Amino acid sequence: MKKKVTQIRSKIGWPKTQKATLAAIGLRKIGQSVILEDTPSNMGQILKVKHLVKIEDINE
Repeated sequence: MKKKVTQIRSKIGWPKTQKATLAAIGLRKIGQSVILEDTPSNMGQILKVKHLVKIEDINE
């Protein structure tokens, strides 16, 4: 299973660790989307910034 992660809120004003997590996921600006595998490490990153992103399941 894969997840589509879209940034919906600005990273301005949030801690550096959350900004770094968005960069590690591959998100740079609002409206940008990436597709990630459903692995424990990716899910941990997504949960850390869940207030800044929208998560959708992708069925293959």
